Amino acid sequence: MSSLRCILNALPSPPKSCMVRQHRCLFSFPDFPSFSPLEQTHHERKIFPYRPSDLYNIVSDVASYPTFIPYCTATRILRTSERNGATLMDAEMTVGFMSFEESYVSQVTCKPYESVQAVASSSTPLFKTLTTTWRFQPAPHSSVPQTDDCGPTLVTLDLSFAFASPVHAAVSSAFLGQVSTMMVKAFEQRCLAVHG
Repeated sequence: MSSLRCILNALPSPPKSCMVRQHRCLFSFPDFPSFSPLEQTHHERKIFPYRPSDLYNIVSDVASYPTFIPYCTATRILRTSERNGATLMDAEMTVGFMSFEESYVSQVTCKPYESVQAVASSSTPLFKTLTTTWRFQPAPHSSVPQTDDCGPTLVTLDLSFAFASPVHAAVSSAFLGQVSTMMVKAFEQRCLAVHG
């Protein structure tokens, strides 16, 4: 033991700047001053053989998101109000992928039978920006065969986001370009489950 102590004493001392202890929470990431998040945008459009009201009712049901929205593991409605014919809500959403799981609050604006928009609050640790907008418009009847006097409806999904952390941005770069496509596919499956 004394020989080990002699060896350690013989080593040069590290500079004082290396001796400062750093303390971070388990899931926080270091500050990268040069990191400037790039906003990514994705746009999807698809015609569904349902009425706009039927499709709006599925997307405006925020509590059901974990059953069909990819990577959404939980939702909790914190507050609901009405203004100018629109339903406004604050919803806590939890997303998970691989070993990452984060919760954030979105302000959701539901304009009956027209659109549902969710904007992540600026205090989210995961996203610098995140906006998801679903729009529902009647489509020309010749574009899709009609069934039982329903639809058709043009559904548009716009997704734009920038991660707050370079670690999240790096991990997500491999798959986030496909998320909007996955969301529309999951929405389509939900429509079939609800409306047949």
